[in-house]
Amino acid sequence: MATIAEITASLQKLGFGEKQIGDIEKNKKLTNTWAEVIKPLESTPEKLDAKYAPLLEKLVVDTKDKSFANREYIADAITSERLKSKGQVDSAVKYVRAKAGDVDDAEFDKECGVGIEYTPELIAEEVKKYIEANRDSIIEGRYSTQSVALKKLKDETILKWAAPGEIKSEVDKQYLELLGPKDERDDPKAAKKDKKDKAAKGAAKGEAKPKGKPSGEDSSALDTTSMFKEGFLAGLHKVGGNYQKNPKRREEHMKATGGKVFTRFPPEPNGYLHIGHSKAIAINFGFARYHGGECYLRYDDTNPEAEKEEYFIKIREIVEWLGFKPYKITYSSDYFQELYDLAEKLIDVGKAYICHCSAEEIKKQRGGEERGPRYACPHRERPKQESLQEFRKMMVKPPPVPNDSPEYKRLRHTFYEPGEAMLRMKQDLEDGNPQMWDLVAYRIKNEAHARTGDKWRIYPTYDFTHCLVDSFENITHSLCTTEFVQSRISYDWLCDVLDVYRPQQNEYGRLNIQGTVLSKRKIEKLVANKFVDGWDDPRLFTLVGVRRRGVPPGAVLAFVNNLGVTTANTNIQASRFDQAVRGYLEQTVPRLMMILDPIPVEIENLPEDYLEHIEVPFKQGDAKMGSHQVPFTKTILIDRSDFREVDSPDYFRLAPGKSVGLFKATYPITATRFDKDEKTGKITRVYAHYDNESPNFKKPKAYISWVASSPANNSPIPVTVRLFNRLFKSDDPNTNPEGFLKDINPNSREVYENAVIETGFEEVRKRAPWPEREGEDKSHAGPETVRFQAMRIGYFAMDSDTTEDEIVLNRIVTLKEDAGKNA
Repeated sequence: MATIAEITASLQKLGFGEKQIGDIEKNKKLTNTWAEVIKPLESTPEKLDAKYAPLLEKLVVDTKDKSFANREYIADAITSERLKSKGQVDSAVKYVRAKAGDVDDAEFDKECGVGIEYTPELIAEEVKKYIEANRDSIIEGRYSTQSVALKKLKDETILKWAAPGEIKSEVDKQYLELLGPKDERDDPKAAKKDKKDKAAKGAAKGEAKPKGKPSGEDSSALDTTSMFKEGFLAGLHKVGGNYQKNPKRREEHMKATGGKVFTRFPPEPNGYLHIGHSKAIAINFGFARYHGGECYLRYDDTNPEAEKEEYFIKIREIVEWLGFKPYKITYSSDYFQELYDLAEKLIDVGKAYICHCSAEEIKKQRGGEERGPRYACPHRERPKQESLQEFRKMMVKPPPVPNDSPEYKRLRHTFYEPGEAMLRMKQDLEDGNPQMWDLVAYRIKNEAHARTGDKWRIYPTYDFTHCLVDSFENITHSLCTTEFVQSRISYDWLCDVLDVYRPQQNEYGRLNIQGTVLSKRKIEKLVANKFVDGWDDPRLFTLVGVRRRGVPPGAVLAFVNNLGVTTANTNIQASRFDQAVRGYLEQTVPRLMMILDPIPVEIENLPEDYLEHIEVPFKQGDAKMGSHQVPFTKTILIDRSDFREVDSPDYFRLAPGKSVGLFKATYPITATRFDKDEKTGKITRVYAHYDNESPNFKKPKAYISWVASSPANNSPIPVTVRLFNRLFKSDDPNTNPEGFLKDINPNSREVYENAVIETGFEEVRKRAPWPEREGEDKSHAGPETVRFQAMRIGYFAMDSDTTEDEIVLNRIVTLKEDAGKNA
């Protein structure tokens, strides 16, 4: 049996904090079970990786109360990445328990879903199979069969281990495609009301009001707090629960914070934030908000070479756009003097020295590429006073004269140029962690700083700065991504050596999006080569680009929340992000009729001056969104795709001799003839009959969008519409053998310059952002807050290119997951 010290060391390697380890050690069953799980993993160090911790923890918790054979087998399945989800671990435990430890590899894999990757495409295919196999019963029972479908898909198909929310979203989509919107067949009360309406008006008006929540509504799409209630973030220490080498530091900390949570979001102001940063913002600001605490926005501005004022501004704008107000806006440069003073103290206590080695020499000291033996810098044991004098010499500026001038040569011995001297921490070269191999604390840079100008010539590194500024600001929870797991040891070491309050660092997995590039260098190439229009191009996954596309901040936060927070990195397909945005917009934006490629339809049996005002809800079944009136006249505009010259049995829109419903209009229309441009082959005008003469007309199978031609009522409203598809052809542009620029999708943007929209747009624009659901601060409302669903086309937002003379609209996301993926 492993000792407590050995178990603790292994748990630390798995990324557990002191509080979590302490709780485990208090529970004998948990401790013994962890010992059994960890022991066989210790011979293979890479298996003690933080990314496996959540699944190993589930294995331990699920088996701690009973004697359990083959824990080692399941643990190996986790660390060899055969099991990748908690659902799979749950199935593994049940299988092994039922087999009394007699495990068959092939049977185990089958029972636990080993090897299945739950892509949106796979989920869609499985749902499609089920619907096709049960098509007749679904058509007969309509939406009443949906709950049975969900249960069977979850219990009886390979979707057993998929996320339930993703299955439901796909079922909702495919049911809508098969059955159309809910109507009187799905709601007896609505049917009774509809019958009365027919008696009074002689016809139906399109859609029946859905029962209860609006169709497709799922409150989880709006939730942004569940990630703090369970999992990684729920298990963090309480304020004051983090270890202090000097107990007085805890007392001082508790007095300074008043027992409140304090976090920080510490971006480097050297570029635009991307979608991955949204997770860090949501976690740091959200965790503090959830616990009634505060979060700093702290710029980590210790590298003057790359920092620009525009980045400072844009970072703050994005934080506020996401709905967070910083407790204070601070800068690492605010503490340059305090940091310098502590650097001198570090030298004084014998834990830092001035080094004159080159970068190549330091690399060799650390083992080099061959990972050979480590050895000390030749300057490591120089006297403290000498290091202190050399450190102060690093601050001396060279004379403002040419390098070959006599004055420069005369004073050359009094100062250092960049790279000739640096302050290194004197740590522990025998430690197995590279973060203890005498890290650099200060280096020389001649560039002027954006805030401090040329006051300083030496600048602290991240490894020296970050933990100390966390300490200065009394951060209770220093939350960062798992790339800093190894840095925790140097973080703690420096705070303890300098006898300052030691915050607790905890690491979570970072968020990556597939199908795009997030690298600043690569985006700069896209901008420079005119593949995109700038850093805020809606096809990019920079947060300024996501914002301009029209994605609501609440959708970004809900997306991060629904992914959850663990120590494993998350690689998400771009379609998953779009799916989350789609689900959010479904619940929060109004609906309008918009025509991309209009052709006029002249209703021959209506008089020239015919004008009817039709009441149209902004969202069917949601009275809170209200309604508006649109004109209906002799001439209306429909989309070119809604008319065919030659009919076919599987086509349900307009064709010669065929009827179609007009959304919310009382009666359908029947096409009678059309005009055609013989040169281009395009239809120029359709003629139709309004079926208002008989109360017993046949209800149409389909309804289409339309916009009236009524100049007196400012209808239609002309708009330019931009449809955005994937910027790259593949899920990983970096794998293209000719470089990522050769993976560009030539059809990533389509423009419709002659589109039109109904008059309800003016009210949508006036009321934006919609306060009933969206909740964005109107004082910061930009054009992108004018959002709506263009029925049957997609979700749209107004672009910043809009002027008094031209309205420009961006498609935020398609209505269907597979639409517009032209690659």
